[in-house]
Amino acid sequence: MKHDFAAAMSRATELVRAGNPAAATRLIQSSLNGGGAQAQQMPQPSSFAAFTQRDKGQPNKDQPAKRSGLRETLAGLAGKMPAQTRTRPQPAEPAMADGARFSQDTFSHAAGSREYRTYIPGKSGKPPAGMILMLHGCTQNPVDFANGTAMNRLAEAHGLIVVYPAQSRGANMQSCWNWFSPADQERGKGEPALLAGMVRHVQAEHGVPEGKVYVAGLSAGAAMAVILGRTHPDTFAAVGAHSGLAYKSARDVPSALAAMAGNAAAGPSAPDQPVPTIVFHGTSDTTVNVSNGQRIADEARVKGTELLDDGTNNGRNYTRTTTLCAKGRAALEYWRIEGLGHAWSGGDAAGSYTDPAGPDASAEMVRFFLSVADRGT
Repeated sequence: MKHDFAAAMSRATELVRAGNPAAATRLIQSSLNGGGAQAQQMPQPSSFAAFTQRDKGQPNKDQPAKRSGLRETLAGLAGKMPAQTRTRPQPAEPAMADGARFSQDTFSHAAGSREYRTYIPGKSGKPPAGMILMLHGCTQNPVDFANGTAMNRLAEAHGLIVVYPAQSRGANMQSCWNWFSPADQERGKGEPALLAGMVRHVQAEHGVPEGKVYVAGLSAGAAMAVILGRTHPDTFAAVGAHSGLAYKSARDVPSALAAMAGNAAAGPSAPDQPVPTIVFHGTSDTTVNVSNGQRIADEARVKGTELLDDGTNNGRNYTRTTTLCAKGRAALEYWRIEGLGHAWSGGDAAGSYTDPAGPDASAEMVRFFLSVADRGT
């Protein structure tokens, strides 16, 4: 096993040097999977505790500092990438409507602190119609994500406030939300507690009505959005998950990579009354396998009428499965999009990880959020 992994890492390094980091990532994932069931039992790297250190970046005191784990291995690979693949220009600020603001603040909590941006629409004198917490994916930041999703434009049209938290490099070296960490999968702990606290703070500051707060994300951000829907159903009225993973589908880095490849660990049973959820996932996603989107949908499904809608957008086929609750309102929508990779469907090319071909995930999420029935349906 150790010999096979070492050989895979050597080959991955060659691929990165050749300018193909995506192939290197797939090779590492394949090596860590080890054939499905075996990967589920793989011992975690000796210095995994260093990967999960919060904000301090300190080594695991129980291990010699010279020993290198997965964090150091992946960081070393990233350092060998050609400059154009590991850095991108600082994104330009999004266009602003008259009277709108895109403020920058920091929220502090017992679980840590994070910077965040808030879009406040320019509709003077009108109370907000609701609020969306938008969680970026790995390597992204709030401005990049706002540009790519074009969510501010929709927020202006519908009178919504949008909050974009920024993951810190101290918490995760790739700016990923730590959805795979047990310390960040429970209510009252870690990132779920911090993000829910941030939302309550902004909600009170701007007078956002109860039952009108939603959360959406991409990739690791989508996985954290799912966690927030499970851990804080009293805060979030609906969840939008794009190219994400189901609740507790991983417990550490190796199982996270296995889940991304389509071999997710068994999680807890679905709640009796799941938060209304809209899911987008592409069939050509080689970063997070489409089976993960299906699993999110399965765990959010309620008893009710199921509708199937096949469509085409800009030559791209999709299937939308809608589950209606007893009162006839949509409790779940699952969009399975043919040919879409690991990118925000219908996104703006001004942001990273976007595919302008659509369908427009941002517009569909806002529509779904605003049409959600009350929690008791």
